[in-house]
Amino acid sequence: MQISPGDIGLVARVAQLTKSYGTGSAAVTALDDVSIGIRRAQFTAIMGPSGSGKSTLMHIMAGLDNASSGRVWIGDTEITSLRDTQLTTLRRRRVGFVFQSFNLVPTLDVLGNILLPFELDGRPPSAEEHRWIDQLIDTLGLRDRIRHRPHELSGGQQQRVAIVRALGARPDLVFADEPTGNLDSRTGREVLALLASAASDYGQSIAMVTHDPVAASFAERIVFLADGHIVEDRGRSTASEISQYMLGMEGVA
Repeated sequence: MQISPGDIGLVARVAQLTKSYGTGSAAVTALDDVSIGIRRAQFTAIMGPSGSGKSTLMHIMAGLDNASSGRVWIGDTEITSLRDTQLTTLRRRRVGFVFQSFNLVPTLDVLGNILLPFELDGRPPSAEEHRWIDQLIDTLGLRDRIRHRPHELSGGQQQRVAIVRALGARPDLVFADEPTGNLDSRTGREVLALLASAASDYGQSIAMVTHDPVAASFAERIVFLADGHIVEDRGRSTASEISQYMLGMEGVA
């Protein structure tokens, strides 16, 4: 895929990205000359077997890890050579995260956790952001839980709080790392439907790392990695089709 730094349809992208760990004969290449972009207002799943490089790709695109070589952009800002303080500020303002482990602050109630990104940025939400957060709270059924602390919530409710926190400041891109891994199947499907709705109904860009074909079937686009390379980039697929492709990848390996 050819990537132009001026492509306004991409919210994040990497060009000729390589990431290696170790040196000499012990060196391991996690990503090898990868070029890909995440499109605006789209739910993208990044899949692959363990060791394929999918988590490394997410971490570098999100500014959580550095590339060995190549270039990385969030929007039209190249982050490849940013200093740590610049990168922290940009990541806080333009990237959201939803993790498998929820990562809520146990001493804060639901509202405090949702507003934490604004506290860290040293500013209150604008009136428009308040309206958006209120809409998310109501849409996700959290209104009567707003003063509860995380230990008083179910796993699904905690993950909904994490989603509101990630979406509240309308970041350019939300990364979701195995967001349903600690949820039962029904609650997991509800969370995936919410992420899909955030993209289709609210124009949010979502990039989800997963190994689960059912989870990936909720995405509009599925990118498969194997041995540090992109081996397939396809549109929406059923869980069965995704499973068959994954089995084929393992057969080749």
